[in-house]
Amino acid sequence: MTALTLSTSSAAALRADAVVIGVAKGPKGPRIAPGGETVDSAFDGKLAATLETLGASGAEGEVTKLPAPAGVKAPVVVAVGLGEEPRDGEGFDAEALRKAAGVAARALAGSKKAAFALPASDPVGVEAVGTGALLGAYAFTTYQAKDGGKAPLAEVSITGARPRDKEHKAAAERATAVGVEVNRARDLINTPSNDLDPKAFAAAVQTAGKEFGFSVEVLDEKALAKGGYGGILGVGQGSATPPRLVRLAYTHAKATRTLAFVGKGITYDSGGISLKPAGHNETMKCDMSGAAAVFAAIVASAKLGLEVNLTGWLALAENMPGGNATRPGDVLRMYSGKTVEVLNTDAEGRLVLADALARASEENPDAIVDVATLTGAMVLALGEGRFGIMSNDEGFRTAIHTSALAEGEDSWPMPLPKALRKTFDSPTADIANMGVRMGGGLIAGLFLKEFVGEGITWAHLDIAGPAFHEGAPFGYTPKGGTGSAVRTLVSLARQAADGDLL
Repeated sequence: MTALTLSTSSAAALRADAVVIGVAKGPKGPRIAPGGETVDSAFDGKLAATLETLGASGAEGEVTKLPAPAGVKAPVVVAVGLGEEPRDGEGFDAEALRKAAGVAARALAGSKKAAFALPASDPVGVEAVGTGALLGAYAFTTYQAKDGGKAPLAEVSITGARPRDKEHKAAAERATAVGVEVNRARDLINTPSNDLDPKAFAAAVQTAGKEFGFSVEVLDEKALAKGGYGGILGVGQGSATPPRLVRLAYTHAKATRTLAFVGKGITYDSGGISLKPAGHNETMKCDMSGAAAVFAAIVASAKLGLEVNLTGWLALAENMPGGNATRPGDVLRMYSGKTVEVLNTDAEGRLVLADALARASEENPDAIVDVATLTGAMVLALGEGRFGIMSNDEGFRTAIHTSALAEGEDSWPMPLPKALRKTFDSPTADIANMGVRMGGGLIAGLFLKEFVGEGITWAHLDIAGPAFHEGAPFGYTPKGGTGSAVRTLVSLARQAADGDLL
């Protein structure tokens, strides 16, 4: 795990394997960003000109390595692009710093220590650089030979920060807690389904609960049957590995607000009897990304000691086409008492979430947020890089959208059109799990809304697009599981703790 430290030393004075400086894209060529002044001085003020000669422009994602001159204790200088130079009086936004730090951390894989001299003179900058560096340094190597690749950068030291300053220290603690827990979610998402089934996932949560001081309750298949959780059982009954519903509870003695986070945890999704076509199965270990995000967000909140009460509900199941699997046309009686005609067994996420939402509602939290890789329709609507936000409260939806953007998680508010509700009426049951094809992501949201307790503020995050990245790494985003929505959930918990939400 990459360590994060703060140092009062200048960029040139800190002993490290490399020193990272920022380069902005100015109107007349690259410009050295604040934080790198002492390194520039060691180049006699000609570092920007040297970088331009080497082809650097300061564009986002750009990395240029060059030998350090006399006067810089690190042997290598890494210049990383920050994008367009801000206007006079404005600083670099937090996301630009996160991305630049992530790019630098990836470029320095295999190094023991790097000095990050990016523009991070205030707590916002410290947190952004720290978070980006920890996320960028991530690597999933569990199933690779030890000599199969370079180890992640071992230590990131942010220069120019003040370790004894309470605000700087708190910013570094937030960056560490969030960065480590996003990476925990990534590890879970990347773990193959033969090693991460519902039982194993629940066991991992129990272990973390003991370590970080939150309670964990696990309902196995017998308890689910006794409790009437027809949605979770119906999805999981085709698998040799039975489902689980896991309840996490983090409490604080001074808390005045309670949030419930609900996560879809399909540890493998074959589509069930409505089998997915070839080419759509290979990444379905990631269909538990919502549950991973909820789990990681609660651990991060516990580490930070936030003054808020949080419950997490992980609806865990494998969706398999075994001999006992739910068939299209079957009717399930849900935890809420409603009956659902299953028209497509590959629309399973909404079934497990429906039970978890109904159960979470019984505790009457101030708000519920569910997170799920729910629909391909949302990917078609918004692309792979952003998640959709739906809610029964427009103000709450706006608050989540604002929080997500501030955390660097691209998202977009989506409607819940009442006219679509009648399209999943059923002649056999109370409702069906499918409606019209067009607007499928919105229909899924409307379906979930049916299971939220009356008068409870609720939002649904469909992270199907950004949860798993199949392309080349960029910024602080790796190939594979991304940990999407963890930062947004922690931000909501912080705001609730501070009295700024609800």
